[in-house]
Amino acid sequence: MNAKENKPVVKLTLSAMFLAIGLVLPFFTGQIPQIGNMLLPMHIPVLLCGLICGWQWGLGVGFILPLLRSMLFTTPKLYPTAVAMAFELAVYGLVIGLLYWKSRRQNIAAVYCSMIIAMVAGRVVWGVVQVILLGAGENAFTWQAFMAGALLKAIPGIILQLVLIPSIMVVLNRTGLVKFSGEKQPAGKGV
Repeated sequence: MNAKENKPVVKLTLSAMFLAIGLVLPFFTGQIPQIGNMLLPMHIPVLLCGLICGWQWGLGVGFILPLLRSMLFTTPKLYPTAVAMAFELAVYGLVIGLLYWKSRRQNIAAVYCSMIIAMVAGRVVWGVVQVILLGAGENAFTWQAFMAGALLKAIPGIILQLVLIPSIMVVLNRTGLVKFSGEKQPAGKGV
């Protein structure tokens, strides 16, 4: 098998690894929903999957991860939390992967730009799905609930993502495991 034939297998393997990380990472928040809501541990592997494997894999991992985690570990609660998160994380993986790989250069600036747009798009989709799931009844999803859930409670997680993900991408670039375009790379490395 040559390197070109191997690429789908590598992306599948990496996506499975990101899915596994996403299943395990919330255990580090101690299964305390308030801490998990602040640090957003499932978001990190989905964003990395979109950056490293591409939008298709990021979309798939993003959609499956919260649903699978809910079914295996009963957190997050399947309805409405995991269902809304499935759409949110799918959009994260889709948008970050699409924007990053369509940008003229894959570098740290493209990582930040793609990530910020993906984070905004994912949160908007999360809000829309919450409105659809919760409707306009007595448990209606309000603008205040959107602002609290999408932004205010999530600030520590947003900061963590903005620091951690680009740092990981820089380290992967320096080791040659993931290539930034337009930068000198060690021969024979890269996904």
